[in-house]
Amino acid sequence: MINKIILVGRVGKEVETTHLDSGLTVAKFSMATNEVFKDKEGNKKENTEWHQVVLWRKLAEVAEQYVKKGDLLYIEGKVKTRSWEDKDGKKHYSTEVIGDSMQMLGGKKENTQQDTPMPKEEDIPNDQPGADEDDLPF
Repeated sequence: MINKIILVGRVGKEVETTHLDSGLTVAKFSMATNEVFKDKEGNKKENTEWHQVVLWRKLAEVAEQYVKKGDLLYIEGKVKTRSWEDKDGKKHYSTEVIGDSMQMLGGKKENTQQDTPMPKEEDIPNDQPGADEDDLPF
């Protein structure tokens, strides 16, 4: 069985990073993907799907430093659904994309200054989970 997802889309909000007591870094952000199609009448339609992306360790640190709202990203990873009960006993679900690799696409955006060079892909260790469940903060 395979659990693999590939997304190419735009970052919907600034990266939220948490540094856990264990020393691990986790980064979370939303990402939008678009589907363009024609309806039965031939009119162009667009559907936007929102994804919650979670990155771990060095990849999270890179995202914290370089990824900004509106950036075009390629994310490869797996889909994970988690559940929890709130204080009233109501069950909630969240489906996330756990990113194993990330590439920033496109050049600089207009009106954006970027003084720090991007790291090369080979300089970024690919040590994100398939994290052991013990590493997850939830």
